[in-house]
Amino acid sequence: MSNNEQPKAVLLLEDGTVFHGNAAGKIGTAIGEICFNTGMTGYQEIFTDPSYFGQLLVMTNAHIGNYGIKSTETESESIKIAGLICKNYNIDYSRDQADQSIQDYFEGEGLVGISAVDTRAIVRHIRHKGAMNAIISSEETDIKKLKAKLAKAPSMEGLELASKVSTKEPYFLGEESATYRVAVLDFGVKRNILRNLTNRDCYLKVFPARTSFEEIKAWEPHAYFLSNGPGDPGAMDYASDTVKTILETDKPVFGICLGHQILAKSVGIPTYKMHHGHRGINHPVINLVTGKSEITSQNHGFGVSPDAIEAASDIVEITHRNLNDDTIEGIKVLNKPAFSVQYHPEASPGPHDSNYLFDNFLDLIKAHQ
Repeated sequence: MSNNEQPKAVLLLEDGTVFHGNAAGKIGTAIGEICFNTGMTGYQEIFTDPSYFGQLLVMTNAHIGNYGIKSTETESESIKIAGLICKNYNIDYSRDQADQSIQDYFEGEGLVGISAVDTRAIVRHIRHKGAMNAIISSEETDIKKLKAKLAKAPSMEGLELASKVSTKEPYFLGEESATYRVAVLDFGVKRNILRNLTNRDCYLKVFPARTSFEEIKAWEPHAYFLSNGPGDPGAMDYASDTVKTILETDKPVFGICLGHQILAKSVGIPTYKMHHGHRGINHPVINLVTGKSEITSQNHGFGVSPDAIEAASDIVEITHRNLNDDTIEGIKVLNKPAFSVQYHPEASPGPHDSNYLFDNFLDLIKAHQ
């Protein structure tokens, strides 16, 4: 099926803005918070990143699907975005190594999308108005009916989503004979994060998001890792309470993205909903400890309160800042072997400038053996 044969679709934003285009993927309706990613590559890894759960994703690159889908290039077991919004939806693909087209992939996974829309106009609108809920439909074009359906959708603020994408049962990863045992709290962990740990002589036990501290501690890990994930960290007191107890063990702790926010919450630093978040693979960050800058991969709609951190200089140290908007990108808990970053050092997709953070974590583990 060519793009010209695609049925029509409509995108309706919460503020009443409407865009008309073509259906992409499954014929149906999808609702979620609209957001955008500025990355030029890595669409499949982005689609399967659990941090996007519950979100309609605008891809700003002009061509999506052009290099097809390869089964091994996923960050979780299934597509996690709620729906896709793109300009050119390329069903035909050029890569010999690909297993299938994006259309076959979306139909198999049941994903609804819209293409042939002005993504630049959509992104400019989000940048101006901020993140909001939206609805895509290729089965219903009556705007009044879509508005009624959209009005029932909950706001992302206040939503606890991590437990919805977390593993249901604990599982092991890596070699059992590895030198270090790391307990992973799975709030929506990406596969490449786990690979970065197992490649560094770590044996992992990955625990569901709501696992009690007692159960995790019983495995006798050398260190704890707090993963990325979706939703509002402000609705995750269960996680910050667990991490607060973990910190009392004086075992090394490393958090990424949502894990960074949970670590901050565990020491009394609140989080906030950002205007439209950071999502892309070209965000500049400065390491305040080394003075070096790095280009980073990011995906988050919440942040750690800068005012609260400034007022808590006796509790945490700011280690990284975003060079675009000066937001907090990394912290270290004082007098504890615990640190975290807001961005994704494992990339996939993205640059590898920040991969050193996994080495820093291993150095911390070795120092506390």
